[in-house]
Amino acid sequence: MGIKELLVGLMMSLISASAMAGSADVVDVKMTRTGPELYRFDVTVRHPDKGWDHYADKWEVVAPDGKVLGVRTLLHPHVNEQPFTRSLSGVRIPSEVQRVVIRAHDNVDGYGERTKTVSIPTATE
Repeated sequence: MGIKELLVGLMMSLISASAMAGSADVVDVKMTRTGPELYRFDVTVRHPDKGWDHYADKWEVVAPDGKVLGVRTLLHPHVNEQPFTRSLSGVRIPSEVQRVVIRAHDNVDGYGERTKTVSIPTATE
């Protein structure tokens, strides 16, 4: 393993470690390539939504350098639908990015503890 891989792994660990505050957890991710550098994400989130005062309000696709590449805003609580899956299309991921982290957020506690790291397939995969 080279220096670049070690640094990418460290960055991913730091992103995940900084996401240890809340309980909006990513439990599954399906990624589909839809075009050159374009992807669709189907993300399943679990959060004990209580109603409008406390609910999972978004999930994000984050590059190793911390840049947010896509945000799926969740416009309402999902009290009776847990876990729930929502999609985001048109996420542009530069060809040099090899992995992204998917993290969820709630409107009270911030980012959840459980994230998912997804490897980006090359154009030939």
